[in-house]
Amino acid sequence: MAMIREPAVSGTFYPESPQRLREMILRFLEMAQVDSEIPPKAVVAPHAGYIYSGPFAAYSFKTLLPLAGTNPTVFLLGPAHFVAFNGVSTGPFTYWRTPLGMVEVATERVEELLNFGYPFTDVADPLLPEHSLEVELPFLQVVLGEFRLVPLAFGIVNPLLVARYLLEVLGEKDIVVVSTDLSHYHRDDVARRIDEETLMIALKNDAEALLEREACGRYAWATLAAIAKELNWKPTLLIYGTSADTFGDPDSVVGYAALRYDDVF
Repeated sequence: MAMIREPAVSGTFYPESPQRLREMILRFLEMAQVDSEIPPKAVVAPHAGYIYSGPFAAYSFKTLLPLAGTNPTVFLLGPAHFVAFNGVSTGPFTYWRTPLGMVEVATERVEELLNFGYPFTDVADPLLPEHSLEVELPFLQVVLGEFRLVPLAFGIVNPLLVARYLLEVLGEKDIVVVSTDLSHYHRDDVARRIDEETLMIALKNDAEALLEREACGRYAWATLAAIAKELNWKPTLLIYGTSADTFGDPDSVVGYAALRYDDVF
C-alpha cells in the first residue's frame, strides 16, 4: 500500500501551480552561470523560500543536468527544524508528492539503512512539517526527470556514525544532496564574515569543525564532509550570497551557498 508524503509548504515556499513552479525553476536554471558538462558526486543547496534562495540553489542543481534521464537514486540529507529527536529519519513513505508529480522512494535502499538500527528510524513526525527536503524535490524533478529518493531528515546525531553507514550503501551512480542554509538573522556584513569562515571549513571537508558552525543543516553537511574526506571528493564553491541579494532586508539576512563535490583522480 502506497504511503504518500503530501506537500507541507506548497503555495508558501514555492508556487502551488505546476506551470508557475516549473517556469520559475527553469528561469533560475537559465540564470545560473555554471558548468554542467560533468556531473558531481554531491551538491549542497539552500532551502529557503524560492524568491530568496532559488537563484542560489539553481547553481547546484544545474550541475546535475548531465544525469537527466538516467533515473539515479538521490540521497537527500537535511535538517529537521520542527521536531526534536535523536538520529536520522527516513520516514515511512513510499512516495513524496509535489505539484510536479510523485517522487518514488527507493524503499529497498531505505531498508538497507533501517537494518543498521540506530541512528536510522522511520518515524514520520520529523518529516511531516519539514521543508528542508521538500523544497529541493521540484528542482530535482525539473533537472533529472525521473529519479528515486532516499530521504534523510537529521535530528541530533553523530555525523561520523551516519557517514560510516552511508559509505557502506552508497553506489557509484548515487547522488548525495545536502540541504542547508548558513547563518541566520545577522546584518548582511556580519553574516558574510561568519559564512566565509564556515565555507573555508567546508572546503577542507572538516566534519568536526563544521559541526560548530552556524548552519541549520550542519549535521547533514558534516556527514557529507566525512564521506567526501573518505572518498577523496573535492568541494567547490559555486556561489554564495544572502537574502539581501534577492528579496530580503539587509539588517536581518540568511546566508546561502551552492557547492559541488567531485572525484579527485
